[in-house]
Parts: sequence; C-alpha cells; structure tokens
Amino acid sequence: MIDGYFEMKKSRMIVAGVAVLATMGAFVLSSAPPPAAPEPTTTVVKTPPMPTVDVLVATVDLPMGQLINEPDVRWQPFPKDASNPSFIAKEGDGEAIRKSVVGAIARYPFVANEPMRREKLIQPNGSGFLAAILPPGKRAVAITTDASGATTAGGFILPNDYVDIIRVFRDEDSASRGRPAEMRSEVVVANVRVLAVGQNVQERGGEKFITSQTATLELDPRQTEQIILAQRQGTLSLALRSIQDANRSEPVTNTEAPRRGVTLVRFGLTTDLSAK
Repeated sequence: MIDGYFEMKKSRMIVAGVAVLATMGAFVLSSAPPPAAPEPTTTVVKTPPMPTVDVLVATVDLPMGQLINEPDVRWQPFPKDASNPSFIAKEGDGEAIRKSVVGAIARYPFVANEPMRREKLIQPNGSGFLAAILPPGKRAVAITTDASGATTAGGFILPNDYVDIIRVFRDEDSASRGRPAEMRSEVVVANVRVLAVGQNVQERGGEKFITSQTATLELDPRQTEQIILAQRQGTLSLALRSIQDANRSEPVTNTEAPRRGVTLVRFGLTTDLSAK
C-alpha cells in the first residue's frame, strides 16, 4: 500500500513537471520576435529611349531684322513626337542646311532655343531690310509726323503696331466764303501696319535737334496714293489700334468709310460734327 502511494505521488510530480515545461515553452514562444518578412523584390523595367530629331534652334535672342550669323544657330535634339513639320530638321547634310540659314534675315523675332522656321526667315539677296520683309504687293511709305510725339500716340507706337492715319486740314471752302477758317479731320486709311519709326535730326549752330518724326507704313498701291496726297494737303496723325482690333480676321482697311468733317475748330472752340 505504501508502494502504491509513492507511485501515485510520483505520477503527479511527473504531470506537474510536464505542465511546468509546457508553460515555460509557451512563454518562450510568445515572447520571441516574429519572423522577419521576406525582402520585397524590385523589378527593373527598361523603357526604350524616346525618339528624337535634330532641329535647328537659335542660340540667342534674335530681334526682327537681325542678320543670322553662324554662332546664332545650332542643332539640338528635339522629341520627334513634339516636332513640327515647319521646323528646320537635320536631314541629309546638316552642315549644308545650317549654312543655308546663315545670312538670312529674321522676319520675326526669335527667342533663345526656339526652333528656326523657314517662314520666319528671309533671304535678302542683296536687297535692303524693308524690301526683304515687305509682303508681295505691298509698299513701304514714310510719312512725317509732329516732333513732339503728340500725333503718334505720345511716342508709344512701335514697329508691328497697327494704326489709323488721320488727316487734319484747313477747309478752304469756308475761308473763301469770308468765314473764319475751319479745321477738319478725316480717316484716310485704317488698320495699317507700322514697319519702322524714326526721327529726323538736324544741326544748327553746332547743336542737334529733332525736327520731326517719321513712320514707315505698310500699304497697298491704292493706299499709297491716298497717303502721299494727304501728306501734301494737311498734317497726318497716327491713331494706335488695340491688338485685338488689329488682329481681326476680317479686313478693316478700305472697309471703313472716311468720316469727313468730324471736327470743327472755330475761335479756339471745337465742335463734333459727326452726328450732324
């Protein structure tokens, strides 16, 4: 009986030891750090290079009328998808193409790194600048305006602006009838492009002074006759047009009827006659 007692006690100790070992094992497993996650794999996809084409570009800013020299242009890679057919591309003998541009005149201004285009260049072929930039069928006519700038929008009219030409003249009919002379104004031509603006400088007694200003206008043959005649008959003034008005698609020149007798000046007082 004693032996049975010891056997039972021994069994309980074994069970208790196994329980203790199991508890310790569970504790160790729960406190152990989680297994490290596998490192992500990076897939490198090689994209094909973007196709390009060599395009002739300006190396510096080129104003209108600038003669193109060799350092002014160079070849530059340009995305083929973004290229324009009007760009000067390197096809065949690139050096010959580049030299064909050297010596041309910039009809319109370029900015640095802007692609060159044939339609913005003119080959002078021995002609002057104005003759080179004039469109076919047009004439360049210079008129004289007031030296103070009062008749040229305060001196703010620049090349490529569009203007109306207004003639101010003395009404000889009113003077012949014994009445005080009347001053009238009329629009001779409208919406014409200014090609150049300059000054006439004279020298008297060793001093230089401005006598008048000149404006060179782009006119058609009929307008040329009108302006030359109006220059002899009175004083010409320039009225600057808005950019939005000047760039209208419909022609403005010769479609606006001249407004004769618009302003009457008598004894220093002005009267608007347009509504009469």
